[in-house]
Amino acid sequence: MVAQVLKVSKEAVRQWLNVYLSSGIKGLLDKHRSGRPSKLTKSQRKELCKLIKDGPGKSGFPGACWRSPMIQHLIKERFNVFYSAKYLSELLKSLGFSFQKAKFVASKQNKEKRQEWLERQWPEILKRAGKVNAYVLFGDECSFPQWGTLSYTWAPIGQQPVIETTGKRKGYKVFGLIDYFTGRFFSKGVEGRLNGECYIEFLKEVLKNTRKPIILIQDGAPYHKGAVVKDFIKKHEKRISVYNLPSYSPDYNPIEMLWKKIKEKGTHLQYFPTFEDLVGKVNEMLVKFENAPKEILNLFGLYDELLDA
Repeated sequence: MVAQVLKVSKEAVRQWLNVYLSSGIKGLLDKHRSGRPSKLTKSQRKELCKLIKDGPGKSGFPGACWRSPMIQHLIKERFNVFYSAKYLSELLKSLGFSFQKAKFVASKQNKEKRQEWLERQWPEILKRAGKVNAYVLFGDECSFPQWGTLSYTWAPIGQQPVIETTGKRKGYKVFGLIDYFTGRFFSKGVEGRLNGECYIEFLKEVLKNTRKPIILIQDGAPYHKGAVVKDFIKKHEKRISVYNLPSYSPDYNPIEMLWKKIKEKGTHLQYFPTFEDLVGKVNEMLVKFENAPKEILNLFGLYDELLDA
């Protein structure tokens, strides 16, 4: 309502509110000087970086999210230098910052085991693969819901994009494996719940369509460790050997990024009136990436960096 009355954008009102919260009425009444903003010294820029990294709380601001008016106020109070919104954005970019969405990291991550995986197990896997000319396959599963998936997109101010949905709580599950050396992608869709039996059926298809030994890297999903799967792996131990990723470490599994790409290019902001429509679209994207090994290879940046180190 305020934005409509004053004929300004909602973002402008939000910024005024942030200024008020950080510095009160005085902040809103300040008459900022015009012209080119003053430069921060090298030591001041270094100090500013530390203050931003430490978070708003340590500088006396409420909450844990930095907003431009808060940083603007911080620079003015700490260094007696004013930056307009335009120049503040350029300053932050030059200091190596960007406006981005935070992400969750599991509090149960074991740093020692994650480090051991990178420093000991991964080199061991590469050495073993080289000796027997094996595939190194990172595996995972993904669910694609019929009710759709949402994402950020550009749209007119005040007109939030609206996507139709059936609301049906049904999903199409997909098993996947990607090879570190060739970018080869194996996948199998499943209707219904995932379990050890359907995982075995997927592995059987992979064995049928390959000749080389397989080093399988997987997470700790319960059915990966179930008795039926263990028995299957033991029966095929001449072809398959298994390594488990550290717990709560999806960032160590490159196929996680592939699922994001498939959703981004195939299912985000899409309407699927029937389950068959969803299955058809997902299968179309699976075929697309099966024929794009270079795109798959680009997902292994973390492990390529370890080789270069």
